[in-house]
Amino acid sequence: MDASQGNRKALLLVFLVLVLGIALGSVGTYVVTTRVLAARPQASPGSAADRVAMYTRDLNLNPDQQKQIQQILSDTRARYAELHDKLDPEYEQVRQQGRDRVRQLLTAEQRPKFEDLLRRMDEDRRRRQAEAQGR
Repeated sequence: MDASQGNRKALLLVFLVLVLGIALGSVGTYVVTTRVLAARPQASPGSAADRVAMYTRDLNLNPDQQKQIQQILSDTRARYAELHDKLDPEYEQVRQQGRDRVRQLLTAEQRPKFEDLLRRMDEDRRRRQAEAQGR
């Protein structure tokens, strides 16, 4: 019976090490993603200045070309904003129709949770839009 107990203890120890490894990995990932990466200043990768810098580096643009491309990118961004203004009401209508269809499938217990989830998603979307406009 001693060999059987030894095997169980060894198996338990291996299992414990595995669980601790998973836990430590999860905590490490959480710390890196929420603390370390969040603390680094983040450049907006799609900004016009970044694009002009990339074009200048890769295409060896002269200052006049840089200025003209900056203007083209600004005009393009303004046209994108106009499109968003026109299409946002349609997107919102489609979004609401989809949400209504989901609501019909949910139980009375699930609906308040769904509404809370939607509220958080909407807040997150508004925050991202505000950040994008602030660029």
